[in-house]
Amino acid sequence: MGYLLLGLILFFATHALPMVPAWRERVRLLLSANVYRLAFSLLSAVALILIVVGYGQMRWHARLDPQIWTPPAGLRHLTMLLMLPAMVLLVAAYVPSRIRDAAQHPMLAGVALWALAHLLVNGDLASVILFGGFLVWALVDRVSVGRRRALGPLDARTGGASGDITAALGGLAVYLLMIFWGHNWLIGVPLLP
Repeated sequence: MGYLLLGLILFFATHALPMVPAWRERVRLLLSANVYRLAFSLLSAVALILIVVGYGQMRWHARLDPQIWTPPAGLRHLTMLLMLPAMVLLVAAYVPSRIRDAAQHPMLAGVALWALAHLLVNGDLASVILFGGFLVWALVDRVSVGRRRALGPLDARTGGASGDITAALGGLAVYLLMIFWGHNWLIGVPLLP
């Protein structure tokens, strides 16, 4: 559990810095913009590696990963349904589109939907910590970006129908890739029999 918690703490601490503009500005005064971005990226990557390793270790050792609740089998279908808009939202975060404009912060909405969908079908302690942590972070950060009026990676750029099509098709492509191959390759859990 140590690596998982350490990774989550590092990830959330790194991503909490932009939530507090005064802290972010202090760090930016100490570092150049490029060094700040590099440090943010490296810390995020290390955190994600720790999260993956820690989650895998907990899942591998059953005594470290007790079942907290047993999800009904029917929730699997709801999870599969929720993951499609989650993937579209994740792609829309980087594509100027009306989808992005309507969601305002589609990355956070996509992460929240992804986490909620996975909480529906995973009742073990490792999953509750991982997906519950990301759900709480996405909701807290969503409130924070609203208060700060942060614009996200595309700033104020808006898009039209072509951006909507790109986001929808890109999200669908990622969704199908994960169903047929990616989830099993990345996570070790096949989604199809």
